[in-house]
Amino acid sequence: MKKNCLFLFLSVLFVNALQAQSDAPVAITVVKNQFKINMLFPGFVYEHGFDAKNTLYSEVTLGVGYRYSSYYGESSWFVFPAINEQFRHYYNLEKRATKAKRTACNSGNFVAGSAYYNFKSLNTNEKYGNYDPSFTIAALWGFQRTYKGRFNLEVHLGPGINFDKYDTEFVPVSNVTLGWVIGK
Repeated sequence: MKKNCLFLFLSVLFVNALQAQSDAPVAITVVKNQFKINMLFPGFVYEHGFDAKNTLYSEVTLGVGYRYSSYYGESSWFVFPAINEQFRHYYNLEKRATKAKRTACNSGNFVAGSAYYNFKSLNTNEKYGNYDPSFTIAALWGFQRTYKGRFNLEVHLGPGINFDKYDTEFVPVSNVTLGWVIGK
């Protein structure tokens, strides 16, 4: 009788252990290495995941700017190369997974600390002068979604501080990226 009770007790523990393992949440993590091509503003992105929810995002792109001069009553567009580095923390990957939403290719919401460096403009306007290099640091909130076919949409925005040789000022920072994830 004691053997039967012991066998029944051990069987119940074994079945409970198996059930607990099947109910355990699957660990959702960011992609270790991800490359993207930005089509809206031509550029390349590399995102390196260094733990379950944090990545280092590196982007090289061409930026576009706009100026208006009330003195001349004219406006001017300028194009400049830019580098963007961000430390991202993806905070809702598990929640998206439990709702059966995509988390592939870092599809989730994030907060980030960002540093932008905008180089001197490639084009000039004699009335406005050159667009000089600047450095911007910002706190950002954003989201990234990668759909079937690896089409990628990313939006981020937040407050920043811009430094150039003439001025230091608070600026809004925003970006929209349309492109494709390349590789595996």
